[in-house]
Amino acid sequence: MAWPLPLLLLLLLLAGTPARPAPPTCYSRMLSLSREVTGDFQSLQAAQPRDPCVRYLPRLYLDIHNYCVLAKLRDFVASPQCWRMAQVDALKDKVQKLYTIMNLYCRRDLVFLSDDCHALESPIPVTTALPDRQS
Repeated sequence: MAWPLPLLLLLLLLAGTPARPAPPTCYSRMLSLSREVTGDFQSLQAAQPRDPCVRYLPRLYLDIHNYCVLAKLRDFVASPQCWRMAQVDALKDKVQKLYTIMNLYCRRDLVFLSDDCHALESPIPVTTALPDRQS
């Protein structure tokens, strides 16, 4: 049995199409957006450390597993406006989006492992070296 040429071309085209990745889960979206917000905040602090608007913003070192993160996000959105700084406005928009996702859409997917509010005041240390193993 011979295949019609258009059908054969369609099958070959479909066979070469890469598979689409699975859509992000609520949890993965919260995690990636919290990392984005923290990174944007650190970049803003590095670029404009002396600007009064940036200096008085609440710190944003987010851990979505810390119960205090919801209050931290609310405080940041409620902080005074920086009318002349588009970077701060964009960051506040991301923070509002993260808060909405965490509080409304993904509430059931969220597990809080701590309620240490002071942990959200300083950057999370990044370990670059493996600990030495003692024999």
